Amino acid sequence: MPYSVVMTGSVHATMREHLIRDDGQEDVLAATYLLSSGVRRTTAVIRSVIPPRDGERLVHGNASFTSAYVLRAAAEARTRGEGLVLLHSHPRGRGWQDLSDTDHDTEADYERVARAYTKMPLLGMTLAGRDDGWSARFWLDDTRPSWAESVRCVSDKLVVTWNDTLRPAPQPTASQHRTVSAWGDSVQASTARLRVLVVGTGSVGLDVAQRLAATGLLEVGVMDFDAVEAVNLDRMIGATRLDAAMGRAKVAVAARLMASAATASDFHPVVHEVSVTDPAGLKAALDYDVIFSCVDRPWPRAVLNQTAYADLIPVIDGGIALDTFADGRLRSGIWRAHTLVPSRPCMVCLGQLELGELSLDMHGLLDDPTYIAKTGRQAPAGQNVAALSASVSAALLAQFVSLVAHPGGRGVPAPLRYFLAPHDLEHSTATTGQHCSYESETATADHRPTLTKAQAEWRRIVTERNHRKPPLRLRLLDAAHRALQHVTSRTV
Repeated sequence: MPYSVVMTGSVHATMREHLIRDDGQEDVLAATYLLSSGVRRTTAVIRSVIPPRDGERLVHGNASFTSAYVLRAAAEARTRGEGLVLLHSHPRGRGWQDLSDTDHDTEADYERVARAYTKMPLLGMTLAGRDDGWSARFWLDDTRPSWAESVRCVSDKLVVTWNDTLRPAPQPTASQHRTVSAWGDSVQASTARLRVLVVGTGSVGLDVAQRLAATGLLEVGVMDFDAVEAVNLDRMIGATRLDAAMGRAKVAVAARLMASAATASDFHPVVHEVSVTDPAGLKAALDYDVIFSCVDRPWPRAVLNQTAYADLIPVIDGGIALDTFADGRLRSGIWRAHTLVPSRPCMVCLGQLELGELSLDMHGLLDDPTYIAKTGRQAPAGQNVAALSASVSAALLAQFVSLVAHPGGRGVPAPLRYFLAPHDLEHSTATTGQHCSYESETATADHRPTLTKAQAEWRRIVTERNHRKPPLRLRLLDAAHRALQHVTSRTV
């Protein structure tokens, strides 16, 4: 199973300030971590820093821990129910660093201490001083470490140090020439290796997924348990009448269109016919580095809102609302886009998620017309058009580019709202609420409060769809269409 490490930008800054010394000598530091457990990847989420006290480490060109420091840090980690991290710096290093024999022996010796105190593997990390590149390894025993494939620092910018041995940079293809010319080889090499998940593959999510594939990403996941219907065809660009007639899964359509748009020579679409509000869906989402939230329900948005902070996975969220006059004419519209990362306000603080609506959604009452009638609520609006959905996907993708490519040296902006009738773009001044429960859960990882619940409904929908046989004429038409696509792809 691949491993990774993630930390907030503030934790990175604190550790860097200690480890990179003005006198150019190495230094050492201890910290703690919690695990975020996905289906295919385990991530260590750095929780807190434990600075050394006077006399607890030796700085003599090559710095070293004292046993007293390691034992104190291990005891603190155990008290918190967290794992132990031992860090050291290579002031003249650049990028991912290997272990010297001395560093290997030191970490191997302290592996037993970490496991005895915390019952968790020791995490070793190195900071390269010339470019702030991190490297990391998990000590599952005292013989040799299991190296992480990446270390991520999350703030208004996403900065990743990659282990080129485990996750090598892909060579740009001829069809990526203009993309690479926009931000350079290094940004492309990092962006292409990101695992990105799109939750919700309707009008916005389907467009986002295809454009990510066209950008050259190696792996894009799509999560949705719904199927294409005729009512979707005026917004799901690329979905066909045959898809709707066959009742094809939206994620299957997304995978087909991504494969067609992909510019990477080894593109890998991943489909998840699950709900992110189910433990199985959340666990799958934890395998990714960035998540696009293209859903409009309170419950899945609350789960993703929590994931952005608890598991330090940036969530790019947005949506659209259209308003009509009584006679059906378009009054106006609003679309928005924002990125959820630590130190930025969450959906609740932004007023984009109401906790009362979350409770109703979790109990299925938002779909109950009797309940809606009794409370005098309005049923959720269903207006949307392809021309304006493209504006939402563009706004979300601009957030993604700001997050990973840092145009002008800057990261993601404040939350944005665009008002259609007056054509105004508003930069939100919202700040974190004083007692925000979501942001107080930052870096809690698998210790996060439970918002998911095992559900039978989405499983029933997926099972029935997979066992349903469309009419023979549709199956023959579909087979012919697939064969034509296969021949065309082989010819090209």
